[in-house]
Amino acid sequence: MAYRIGIGGIAIESSTFSPLPSTTSNFDIQRGDEIVASYPYFENGTFEGREDVTWFGTLKARAIPGGAVTAESYAEMKGELLERLKAVLPLDGFFFDIHGAMSVIGMDDAEGDLVTDIRALVGPQCIISTGMDLHGNVTEREVENIDIFTAYREAPHIDAMETKARAVRNLLMCLDGGIRPYRAWQRVPVGLPGERTSTFWEPGKTVYGKLKESDGVPGVLDASLWVGYVWADQPRNSCTTVVTGTDPEVIKAEATKIAKRYWDARTQFDFGVPTGDADWTIAEALKQTVTPVVISDSGDNPTAGGAGDIPIMTQKLLAIPEFASGEKTALIASLMNRAAVEAAFAAGVGAEITVTLGGVNDPVNGFPIEVTGIVQSLHPSDNVWGGDIAILKVGGVTIIVPSRRIQFGMPDSFDQYGLDAKSFDIIVIKIGYLDHEWEELAPVRLLALTPGAVNQDIVNLPFQHVQRPFFPLDPDMPEPDWAPVVFGPIS
Repeated sequence: MAYRIGIGGIAIESSTFSPLPSTTSNFDIQRGDEIVASYPYFENGTFEGREDVTWFGTLKARAIPGGAVTAESYAEMKGELLERLKAVLPLDGFFFDIHGAMSVIGMDDAEGDLVTDIRALVGPQCIISTGMDLHGNVTEREVENIDIFTAYREAPHIDAMETKARAVRNLLMCLDGGIRPYRAWQRVPVGLPGERTSTFWEPGKTVYGKLKESDGVPGVLDASLWVGYVWADQPRNSCTTVVTGTDPEVIKAEATKIAKRYWDARTQFDFGVPTGDADWTIAEALKQTVTPVVISDSGDNPTAGGAGDIPIMTQKLLAIPEFASGEKTALIASLMNRAAVEAAFAAGVGAEITVTLGGVNDPVNGFPIEVTGIVQSLHPSDNVWGGDIAILKVGGVTIIVPSRRIQFGMPDSFDQYGLDAKSFDIIVIKIGYLDHEWEELAPVRLLALTPGAVNQDIVNLPFQHVQRPFFPLDPDMPEPDWAPVVFGPIS
């Protein structure tokens, strides 16, 4: 039997604490055949040699984490996705490619809204499958409309493409077997940041590792656990588990087991590297005899939704005579400022310029500082992430200044700018996870508790809409009543 399967979605991780809204200009948008071509697990338009499937790309929009999406931008992207979906109906299946933590201004459950309208178009017989980031906030509305779920099991997300391939494989499995799955959904009232729940160390390593035990249980098709996205001040903000399968009693039992396992470990989650305020991390870095030392400017982390232009670490480093004079060296990755980049391009490589950095994207948590430095290099680009980039040298501090927000997730990200990461005494990156490749680069890695839209001080964030009680806001709350909600086959 030949299948017709659509693909589409809107993916972003959105901090409701960010004053910088996200718009369509922040998204990389793909349409039609270019969607299929973007997945590494498709080869010549086929998945795992399946010649019996025709794939129909609708619209896939993806952005780096940021502030909540404007209602107008969401409506524009959603409208185009639905129009393109109408044009390829009927469908046997749909791969819903999302992150899971998109926020839209004025809306509490954007992914739930999107998939509800997709379901209304494709009808009840179409199998919808999704592969999500484990930092998604999964709602009952989503579970009502999606047939089968799966989520990343690694943080950092080294299994992202593997998970999306599994979602497609799950979809084909259901179609081939005529399976109409049940889903057991359980909310776990815990909200912790990804920096404390990495699967590279305990207890996350064991909590996520034990999901494999559920994989082998008869009646279970997939067992998934979402840590959740804590910087969303919405009722859906929470850890959740969804177990998909063919036996409602079995998946209910597995969902309870997984949820309780996470709940029991909630007080054990902690940062995987030494942590302190900005001054402490710099002082600690200067004590080290092996360089570079990597410091995470965690509160302004664009990989979690930070604005990417709070200059607190730059200001503090330049206030130290050794860095101001060039005796010590540091790399700042990065401080977005379009005006500064334009000034650098106008002046040219080698020119001395005075520019203001900071206080534009996030004037609530950030502030402007004026620096005078040399334009070290210029890198034009039309990329939706990063855009044109200027490298400024201010004393011993090298600052990467992009015209658009950008992530520097890997040490080799600097190679394209002619920067040798190993040559610096300190590297300040706006990122959360400091293991994996960063561990190979720097034996000493520190996490600075800095201000921003993704401030790690969860307890003191101004939450107003999360469901209470909620750990760690309510540290002494009683254990929840474990009663997973079981959703029957969509028909």
